[in-house]
Amino acid sequence: MLVTELSTEVVPAPERFALFEEFAAGSHMRNRLRSQRQDDFTARMRSLTLGDLQLSLMALPHLEIVRTPKLIRQSDLEVYQVHGMIHGMGGLSQAERDAAFRAGEFVLVDSSRPFSGCLATTPGAWSSIVVQMPRSLVPLPENTVRRMTAVPIPATRGLGGVFHRWLVDLVTRAEEFTPADVPTLTQTTVDLLASLLGRCLDAEATMGPDARRRALKARIHDFVRQRLREPGLTPEAVAAAHGISTRYLYMLFRDQELTMAAWIRELRLENCRRDLADSRLLSRPIHSIAASWCFSDAAHFSRAFRAAYGISPRDYRHSAVRESSRILR
Repeated sequence: MLVTELSTEVVPAPERFALFEEFAAGSHMRNRLRSQRQDDFTARMRSLTLGDLQLSLMALPHLEIVRTPKLIRQSDLEVYQVHGMIHGMGGLSQAERDAAFRAGEFVLVDSSRPFSGCLATTPGAWSSIVVQMPRSLVPLPENTVRRMTAVPIPATRGLGGVFHRWLVDLVTRAEEFTPADVPTLTQTTVDLLASLLGRCLDAEATMGPDARRRALKARIHDFVRQRLREPGLTPEAVAAAHGISTRYLYMLFRDQELTMAAWIRELRLENCRRDLADSRLLSRPIHSIAASWCFSDAAHFSRAFRAAYGISPRDYRHSAVRESSRILR
């Protein structure tokens, strides 16, 4: 597992585009690149390498991309590359299909076929999330997947939203993972993409049962994290929302150390702990923070917090504030 950071601002303006070209060619498939901002190409990239997977958050200005038959003959990694737009808009042409895509959409390309594309994004902000993976990892027939190249896929709702949040979370929180996590993170990423493509193509049934179960678990994890503030978030509600029985839900997560109910409680406590340490929330009473994460009984919350962290919520807040003040001095 490797995290790399690039900012073209480390070199003078005339050298920035060449630096980006060199870095992108080493981390992704090799393409021809052009930009209207080549005289001062201000860009950032944060990349996470998970074995054969490459995930990158990018912030860049206007960029044109062309992959020619000659480049494919010279070097073909035989990968799929998925671009998720966060800001701005773009266009892509591959396999006689033309797509215009915008913020909140994914688009897929196949490295073994020529393509051209362009991006026009908001300067400074993260503009796109990109994942590149070998075709051999995706548990769907290549001819099936190729039907989705240059086809916009929603990334703000449903399974597309789950996949988008998963990718961004992986890259932004990369330092929290260890090499032992790589196989699980890789497999979940592949399964989510396959499930998303399969759902779009009505081909999900072609995935193996293990891949479908892993994708379902990832969707459930995302569902829970998005609804932690809802009092009605129970194992029964989670199961019903996914069309499965509570018994099957428990079976899916039997390898997890905590039960589903205990895991939900742990996530809520962790969010309370984070808010208590936030200096911007100092004026907010502890019982109000607890209630916002569904701990309506202040005494019960205090006992649960102490059991989890070995300290009372009040003492934890005071300690966190003191530490923050020390660091800022």
